[in-house]
Amino acid sequence: MSTALVTGATAGIGREFAVQLAARGDDLVLVAREVTRLEALADELRARHGVEVEVLPADLTDREAMGRVAERVGSVERPVDLLVNNAGFSLKGAFLDHNIADEEAQFDVLARAVLVLSHAAGRAMRDRGRGAIVNVSSVASFIASGTYSADKAFVTVFSEGLAAELAGSGVTVTALCPGFTHTEFHERADVDMSRLPEFVWLDAPRLVRDALADVAKGKVVSVPSPLYKVAVAAARLAPRPLVRAVSKGAHRPSAG
Repeated sequence: MSTALVTGATAGIGREFAVQLAARGDDLVLVAREVTRLEALADELRARHGVEVEVLPADLTDREAMGRVAERVGSVERPVDLLVNNAGFSLKGAFLDHNIADEEAQFDVLARAVLVLSHAAGRAMRDRGRGAIVNVSSVASFIASGTYSADKAFVTVFSEGLAAELAGSGVTVTALCPGFTHTEFHERADVDMSRLPEFVWLDAPRLVRDALADVAKGKVVSVPSPLYKVAVAAARLAPRPLVRAVSKGAHRPSAG
């Protein structure tokens, strides 16, 4: 039986990963800040699917707490077979209008956590000769739209580099790059998305099903839905001055 560790597990895409992984029989280690929500989800998944669920409360902006999660994901005695780096964070508005401490907190959750936990998991998995890492990035990683975009660009490129480093080891790395997804992410970030047309929105259960299928295939970059596949292809091919021009003035996150 496999064990998966999911960060940001109590809401949105992270919760959906936890639900689908439990449904297929994986034991879980759930990481998030809110203990009450963690315990409630753990009880639900144990009762519904009969899997073992470990609760690991942690604020990933806290280095001591981050160390505990890294120690767990790198454990030799209790191996983690799948790491899902999903914890989210976003700031509303422009970089220079923010307190730098808030920007550092966002960077810690979106980028540093991915770096630290992937290092711990990658070493342990490489030594065992098997495992998978999923780093939840965003289509925003292919544009130029504030520090959220920049942090997610790190996640995507880092994942590609780590995938190359681990090629042939039995360990895969996938950067999941969703677009706008129906979750509570934007509401929690106090971002009004009501003017966006319905056709741009992704369904979280379908997104996660497709992502897990891509992980099983060893795909390095997973972009859900034809719409966002086209958008990412266009962003990759477009001259960077054009990308910057299109992105100008946009400082809001584009994924959940």
